[in-house]
Formats: sequence, C-alpha cells, structure tokens
Amino acid sequence: MSTKVNYKRLKGCQNLRQRLILATLSSTPILVEHIRADETFSGTKFKYKPGIILGGKHIHDCGTSRSIGYFLEPLLIIGLFAKKPLVVRLTGITNDYKDPSVDTFRSTTLPLLKHFGVPSEGLGLKVESRGSPPLGGGSVLLSLPTIKTLTAVNWTDEGLVKRIRGISYSTRVSVQFELAMIHAARGIFNNLLPDVYIFTDHKAGEQAGQSPGYGISLVAETTSGCCISVDTAVSRKHEEDMDEIEDEKLDLTPPDEVGEKIASALLQEIEQGGVVDSTHQGLLFLLCALCPPDISKVRTGKLSPHGIKTLQEIKDFLCVQFDIKPDPATGTVILKCKGSGMSNLSRKLS
Repeated sequence: MSTKVNYKRLKGCQNLRQRLILATLSSTPILVEHIRADETFSGTKFKYKPGIILGGKHIHDCGTSRSIGYFLEPLLIIGLFAKKPLVVRLTGITNDYKDPSVDTFRSTTLPLLKHFGVPSEGLGLKVESRGSPPLGGGSVLLSLPTIKTLTAVNWTDEGLVKRIRGISYSTRVSVQFELAMIHAARGIFNNLLPDVYIFTDHKAGEQAGQSPGYGISLVAETTSGCCISVDTAVSRKHEEDMDEIEDEKLDLTPPDEVGEKIASALLQEIEQGGVVDSTHQGLLFLLCALCPPDISKVRTGKLSPHGIKTLQEIKDFLCVQFDIKPDPATGTVILKCKGSGMSNLSRKLS
C-alpha cells in the first residue's frame, strides 16, 4: 500500500531556485501554485518530489532566456551532495546583464566554496566558448567533487584590498572594445593601488558564439582571502525583452563608459563592506545553514533583497534562524547561525 505524500505548499515563482535547492537537500516534497497568477491555462503549478542526487556526467542546453550563470548556483550546491562527482557541460549564454557571468563564478564563487571545506581537487569551471544574447552559442564545463559535510566558518575579517584582477571579453566585435574598457577601469584603480591586472579574452570563429557583445568582470582580493566581484555585459537584448519596433543593431554603450561604471561599482561593493559582495549573500547564507550543527559567524554589507529572501526560505525549509546584529561602527551586519547538520546521504547510499 503506497504512502500518501505530504507536499509543502508554496505560492508564486519567487525564489524558485532556492526553494528547489532546499527541497532537494532536505528531501521535502513541494507543491508550487500560482506560478503565473494572471493566467488560467495549465502549467501554473507543479509538484516536485526529491530523490537521490546522482551526479555523474551530463550535458544541458540552458536555452537563451537566461544565462548559464542562472543555472550554476543551484548546481554548485546540489552537486556537492551528489552520489558521484558532477561533470556537466552547459551551453547557452555565458555573459549577459541579468545574471552573474561565468567569469564571476570562476574567480569568486568557487573560491567561496573552499572557505567551507570544499576541496580544490575536482573543482573547476572551464569556459570553452563565449555566447552573448540573444542567440548564445557559448559552452562551459563545470566539475564538482562530492563532500560528506561542509565546515562551519568564523569569517568576519574583511581584510584590506591587496590587488584587483579581472577579465574582459568580446565576441564578434573588435578587440579594441576590450582595450577601451580596461583603460578606463585602470584609470580609476591606478590612483588607489598599484597591483591591477585585467586579462583580455577576445573570441573569434566558433568560440565567439552566435551574437556580438562585450563585457568585463572584476574581482578585488583582500588580505584575508575575501573576493569581492562585479561584472557587466553589453549586447543585443534577449529576444523576449525586445520590442517589435527595435531594430537588429547592437545597442552599444561606449566601452570607456562601461569600464568607468564597472570600476565604480566595484569600489561601491568594497565600501559597503562584508566578506562577500551583495550578489553572493544568498549563497553565503545557504552554505552556513547547510553546515554541521556548529556555529557559523559571517560579516556582510547591507543585506540585499535576495539575501533577505534567502534567509526566509532557509528558516522555512531547514528551521535555521540567523541571529542578525548590525555593526554601527563599520556599517556592516554580523550574522550567526547553528547549521542544520546536512550530510551527504546520497554518497552513503552508494
């Protein structure tokens, strides 16, 4: 006789990736309703019953509505708790204006995992080809090891910025766009510190994907091992974001303006404080909550809307509540929590 499944009922499409991550790792069946509340057709709700996370080798086409970065964050967390190490080739858009770029994941997100005890061996992200909106054509290869458990952290020392690194890219446009961006960004940074180096990654032919575009990703590395990152991309819009009256020309923001804006954005993230930038707050909180039942303590800048929503989902699924205390002296926030004790059950079953 089959056992009746009790589904956790959720509404709306907000935080869908975080909900699927937490449902999968906590083995919680969910029923998500009113995904598109303004429509009456089928497909506005779904049921999800998690199973064993297998890992292994896979290929996935991410389409062109969102970039590869949209899929990387959930894969990073779920893949760590798989039965076998995960190796997956993702195809689609590598850099756009909606989601963190693959360069940011390589320079900042993967090092963040190492703070929680994820081994360097078997951990990597290789950019095989670039893909800009709207047609994409890029490809990356993600490799993830499996772990038994994460390691709780006491990570509140931001340190001082010791160097700035970055990478610019261009697809189906002149490499001069990259050089102009780099020159403009360095014009701001060189007044502040000497150790600044931004690599170029000009792609041509098949490695340039199917659409023209260019962009830049920057990361500030601190003396305490923090990586603060920002990125931006200039390209034709996604197809669903284009108006019928828009022509097919590339809407070019001047590259020197792009370089100045991204450099200023990085300085703002540094000024805000914290051991991670605002984009990585949600991932930081998820990792803390998934640790063994030890206390993790971290410092962030002002909580971002995404970070706040992630804290709410963590409390709902894992019953982990963070103690949040502002630090008026620095304008930062100290967060503490006791981990949920998540362990890799999939690997034990093997």
